[in-house]
Amino acid sequence: MGTALVYHEDMTATRLLWDDPECEIERPERLTAALDRLRQRGLEQRCLRLSAREASEEELGLVHSPEYVSLVRETQVLGKEELQALSGQFDAIYFHPSTFHCARLAAGAGLQLVDAVLTGAVQNGLALVRPPGHHGQRAAANGFCVFNNVAIAAAHAKQKHGLHRILVVDWDVHHGQGIQYLFEDDPSVLYFSWHRYEHGRFWPFLRESDADAVGRGQGLGFTVNLPWNQFDPELVLVSAGFDSAIGDPEGQMQATPECFAHLTQLLQVLAGGRVCAVLEGGYHLESLAESVCMTVQTLLGDPAPPLSGPMAPCQSALESIQSARAAQAPHWKSLQQQDVTAVPMSPSSHSPEGRPPPLLPGGPVCKAAASAPSSLLDQPCLCPAPSVRTAVALTTPDITLVLPPDVIQQEASALREETEAWARPHESLAREEALTALGKLLYLLDGMLDGQVNSGIAATPASAAAATLDVAVRRGLSHGAQRLLCVALGQLDRPPDLAHDGRSLWLNIRGKEAAALSMFHVSTPLPVMTGGFLSCILGLVLPLAYGFQPDLVLVALGPGHGLQGPHAALLAAMLRGLAGGRVLALLEENSTPQLAGILARVLNGEAPPSLGPSSVASPEDVQALMYLRGQLEPQWKMLQCHPHLVA
Repeated sequence: MGTALVYHEDMTATRLLWDDPECEIERPERLTAALDRLRQRGLEQRCLRLSAREASEEELGLVHSPEYVSLVRETQVLGKEELQALSGQFDAIYFHPSTFHCARLAAGAGLQLVDAVLTGAVQNGLALVRPPGHHGQRAAANGFCVFNNVAIAAAHAKQKHGLHRILVVDWDVHHGQGIQYLFEDDPSVLYFSWHRYEHGRFWPFLRESDADAVGRGQGLGFTVNLPWNQFDPELVLVSAGFDSAIGDPEGQMQATPECFAHLTQLLQVLAGGRVCAVLEGGYHLESLAESVCMTVQTLLGDPAPPLSGPMAPCQSALESIQSARAAQAPHWKSLQQQDVTAVPMSPSSHSPEGRPPPLLPGGPVCKAAASAPSSLLDQPCLCPAPSVRTAVALTTPDITLVLPPDVIQQEASALREETEAWARPHESLAREEALTALGKLLYLLDGMLDGQVNSGIAATPASAAAATLDVAVRRGLSHGAQRLLCVALGQLDRPPDLAHDGRSLWLNIRGKEAAALSMFHVSTPLPVMTGGFLSCILGLVLPLAYGFQPDLVLVALGPGHGLQGPHAALLAAMLRGLAGGRVLALLEENSTPQLAGILARVLNGEAPPSLGPSSVASPEDVQALMYLRGQLEPQWKMLQCHPHLVA
């Protein structure tokens, strides 16, 4: 369905008319720099461009008082001195004669985007707006924000479209207290904010920005200041502030632009991919422009570029997560399944001066080298798009297979002599049908390793699944992949002669028991409940995968894998955030065409289907997950963040 980009050049009109060091960073160039970069990258041209309309005063009244709307309207006729005097009555605000028009356009852009997504005109989109909105309160401007654009959009989605579950994710570096105040007693809106707090010493200097602010009344537990819960939203609204990005003078953080691509991609698995992002902060023009581009290209379905830097959480992040989990535990059954009491970290688990913990067999602790902040900003991660985003290589054509128009069905194969050479060590690959399937897989894999194809699906006879996977792993490692992640489901054991050299990480789901045979070989039973499956992905698979940082991912659904289509699609969608989206799925040739089709759509950038009503993880699933995390945590620092079990 596509991606919308909502904008209006009039939103550059409002500007600061007097000297104010606090407010001077909120300037028109924030929009023009972002839009210019989108055009340079060819991203604007790929979007459905919508010209923002003004929100009506009735629409503003969904969250703002009539008196406040009237006050802002009157700024249109005020002189400079009057505007300055009025601005001084609020915290970090300036008014301009064009403010009312610009702020109505900003709110209207969010409404247009929500309408376009919820009517099916587009799948998702970004509203490029100013002034920002998430600090705006019912009767007060605050922090550059006049009208609360995202809050108005959420209230509109409820009133006009009848939604009952809306997730608002606020990744601006500042707490969006305006949204929190407006919905803190409303259980239909789950507000999730992560921001700098510094024990109340970071603006907006509010006690209610801490993790123990969880809502009130019927909205208790629906304000999360920092556990990813199965709220099962119908719509995701993003307060997309980019002032945590590297180089920003406000946030003073070091998030690279690529981080926002990964955040966006993780959100796209929710609500059927209905994601509406609305610009908030971001005051370093270069960093803002790059971060906006990363967000838009991810909304368009492009794979997220690989992350750089160390894959280990800092101590303050661990403490914040644990505090949020403890505060939310009374309100979410999933968090009550585990101990959420704050656990002090031992020096050896996070301090360079501490003694390293003992290693499991298999290699050293994984660490990624840190890059200098200036180089991360000066040289953004730009991945040239492959000529083919997704290809499907099946052994025999299937007329019932429905694929997106830009997914190709590959017919070519590797050279016969080469295919036979790779098949020779495996008796199960001697049959003609298995050899044919292997030839197609090798050709597809080479295209991915050469950068001509981004992702793919290949089929193999069930009897040859293990041998075909073995060849795929060895071929990948010998033809360019430095680190290969293999997620194997079903009766697919790790080849015993595969080197334990740290270049491959093998995760077997549907193993006989939970076992960490080495830090690079992990086996776990397939969780029996949907909640357990989600917990396994979020609490084990993704932390290990991001810590490993593969440049090729193999997902193999072997005999007896036990996954339903939506579950397999979710797994593929989550793994697509790794390796620049270079994911190869291996299926049995007797798999249903529906499974191949759904995986092709997900690997091509579409959202996975809903898993339906969720359930809490079974005690057995929780026990297996916690055991594995305990075994692996000393080597994989990403596991120090406690598992996010699903309600």
